[in-house]
Amino acid sequence: MLRSLQRSLFLSIRIWKYSDDGVCCPIHQHRTFAPDLKNTFMIFTYRNVPSWLIMTIDLMVVAFSIILSYLVRFNFMIPQQEIAPLPQIAAWILIVKWISFRLASTHTGLLRYSSTHDSGIIFAANLAAGVVFLITNGISWYFFDYFFIPSSIIVIEFFITTLVMILFRLVSKMAWIQMQGTSREKQSVVIFGAGEAGILAKNALERDTSAKSDIIAFLDDNPGKIDKKLEGINIVGTKDLEGLLASRSVDVLIIAVQNISATRKQTIIDLCLNYNTRVLTVPPVIQWINGELSFRQMKQIKIEDLLERDEIRLDENQVRRDLLDATVFITGAAGSIGSEIARQILHYPIARLVLIDNAETPLHHLELECDTLKGVPEFHIVLADIRHEGRMRRLFEQWHPTIIYHAAAYKHVPMMEHYPAESIAVNVAGTKILADLASEYKCRKFIMISSDKAVNPTNVMGASKRIAEIYTQSLDDPSGTRFITTRFGNVLGSNGSVIPLFKKQIEKGGPITVTHPDITRYFMTIPEACRLVLEAGSLGSGGEIFVFDMGNSVKIADLARKMAKLYGLEMGKDIQMVFTGLRPGEKLYEELLNNEENTLPTHNPKILIGKVRSYDRAHVAKSIDELIRLGISGDEMRIVSAMKLIVPEFISRNSRFEALDEVG
Repeated sequence: MLRSLQRSLFLSIRIWKYSDDGVCCPIHQHRTFAPDLKNTFMIFTYRNVPSWLIMTIDLMVVAFSIILSYLVRFNFMIPQQEIAPLPQIAAWILIVKWISFRLASTHTGLLRYSSTHDSGIIFAANLAAGVVFLITNGISWYFFDYFFIPSSIIVIEFFITTLVMILFRLVSKMAWIQMQGTSREKQSVVIFGAGEAGILAKNALERDTSAKSDIIAFLDDNPGKIDKKLEGINIVGTKDLEGLLASRSVDVLIIAVQNISATRKQTIIDLCLNYNTRVLTVPPVIQWINGELSFRQMKQIKIEDLLERDEIRLDENQVRRDLLDATVFITGAAGSIGSEIARQILHYPIARLVLIDNAETPLHHLELECDTLKGVPEFHIVLADIRHEGRMRRLFEQWHPTIIYHAAAYKHVPMMEHYPAESIAVNVAGTKILADLASEYKCRKFIMISSDKAVNPTNVMGASKRIAEIYTQSLDDPSGTRFITTRFGNVLGSNGSVIPLFKKQIEKGGPITVTHPDITRYFMTIPEACRLVLEAGSLGSGGEIFVFDMGNSVKIADLARKMAKLYGLEMGKDIQMVFTGLRPGEKLYEELLNNEENTLPTHNPKILIGKVRSYDRAHVAKSIDELIRLGISGDEMRIVSAMKLIVPEFISRNSRFEALDEVG
């Protein structure tokens, strides 16, 4: 048998040659080469070893264990009377072990992916065989008055066989990892977090042979762990990170801490970007596959991670009370904001949710997503346009909404500068239709999603949102429908945001286009903005404009440079930035309040109440009705001129409508 095994191994080595990446390539059989130790072991690493070969090796291990057990049992001096029955005993042990291994499938696993699960199977298979041997001895004693297999041999053989079989798989796996590691250049890795998640990240790297990683250090803030070792790897303090990045060429830093603050994360990422070190994060445990982390699940840091802030804590009880048993309408439900509000509201005890949008495909995708959610309230998908009063009225008659979140709007500044009539039709007339119906049908609350571009507007879009704010405020009735406005800046990842645009430009090789070197914007994540909308809506007593704390404004040119760094590119060398000039109606700086507005605090430091002017309902209604009639006429100059009369602070910038300001 041994000679046959040697012949098979040598033949396998002659027929197959292995490339560095582990892919086997056939060569001519007449070509021979001397099999060195590495080539010999390749059959246990690069290829999936045949199950018959693993079974053969396991049985050879059993045979070896039998002999070693006898030697150990009798102090390496086996009595002659014990040698005589040894062939029959060995044959019986091999037969039982073969059956046990076959039933447990110990020979079907991939050696290079052996795990504790495989060790458990080996233990169980040998234990089952041991039980059979004990039963055999019981039968032998009952009928022949002696033990067929010495009991001590059963025990010793069990431990030796189990240990050697497990060691064989472990050595094969380690050899595979070592050969893979030496075949390619390794990347140096630092893991932030010397806790359980850090160990799991290390294990995931070691399991994934494609990662080719050399873990050089753990980072941790805990003084009790610093200057110690974790699984043989040094733990250093996070204050030494910059020195480590400067002294060692660190390719990857993995953030393996789940509860790290946004500020702390940004500090680490910024530092790594300065040294061209990629940053990966370990996903939450619920996203691990079968409870096990893999290297491929570790996510690359996105630009959104550099702009996010510490999580906002909602007054959950207040929001829950406000939404209890409510019928909720969301307009613009398929958009970035509307869809996220829907996701969050579905986790509250509402009566039903009606999702309204005129964008067919995004609305279909939202329906598919909602269908997958378990235990959520009743929801309805409605394909409809808020400009159609008859259609909206039928929806109000059918469901009688309690609360409306009005997110439907045209939002693209340059597009609305070209088509002001459309801006009036949707942002003004559409809002008026919904607001009037909300008042008529005694809706409890109407929450309008506005924009920072409505403050001191310089473009048609911002002015149309400000006019919609004015109209809804004028309708507020403490004894009837309460009209509430929420105002915030850009949201990360929304349709039309600069971030998706920059991503496409970087993936195409550039250039990255920025309108002006000094242009800045406020940014907020979509979930954060929607949480604030829900809380502001629950706080509002009517007539308020809630202004969200957007943090610090971000220079768009700096944002583009950081995005290029995240892709491993150096601005000016690997990719270019081009300044294209301000677009029609575009501001350099956005504002959240105009010069005549002040704020009042709320219990949530992220939400302020803007103190705004009050408006006469009859005068506002008359002006807006006239504006809507002009919108239908399509006379763009007259449309914008009428908008400027309603919103005196509307001063056009970089637009053909600047002429109207000069005339005024």
